Amino acid sequence: MNLLVGLGNPGEKYQGSRHNLGFDAIDLLIRECGLSVGSQRFKGVFGTGRVGTQKIGWLKPETFMNLSGESVGAAARFFKLEPEQVIVFHDDLDLVSGRVRMKKGGGNGGHNGLKSIQQIIGSPDFIRVRLGIGRPPGRMDTTNFVLSKFNKEERELIDPRLNGLPNALSALLDGDLPGAMNQLLNS
Repeated sequence: MNLLVGLGNPGEKYQGSRHNLGFDAIDLLIRECGLSVGSQRFKGVFGTGRVGTQKIGWLKPETFMNLSGESVGAAARFFKLEPEQVIVFHDDLDLVSGRVRMKKGGGNGGHNGLKSIQQIIGSPDFIRVRLGIGRPPGRMDTTNFVLSKFNKEERELIDPRLNGLPNALSALLDGDLPGAMNQLLNS
């Protein structure tokens, strides 16, 4: 089993914000892959399903971004998952809007959600699906930027990449990151 995790902040106030792009990715996968409706579990909203022959769980932590590891750690311990069985979808300031990169392990890049997950599960070796949001314009505060909503032009760059995630999911679940990226780029 793999655990798909979308990072974001709970509540209406944060819906559609840059920092909730991980939630948006999971919502799209739930809809497009016919995954189960979630219920409250592991300090978040959790559901299950199948992608092809593979059983998966999905999780949207409701601990707020900075404490995401509490939710992810609880689910990973319950299912006895290795770090590489955890796939985290998250916003990334270091990629321009609309870019997506996938990798296993690495640093947290100053992302507090990733930092929390690394601390709680005790390893950086989980899979990351990095969803680009770009850098704040001018001297805009980073916190205000990530908590703000996308403009129309940014959504036009981001939505096609999000819409390609279901096509890349089987390869991603198999650990074939280059194959998943190839399928994403060709969707």
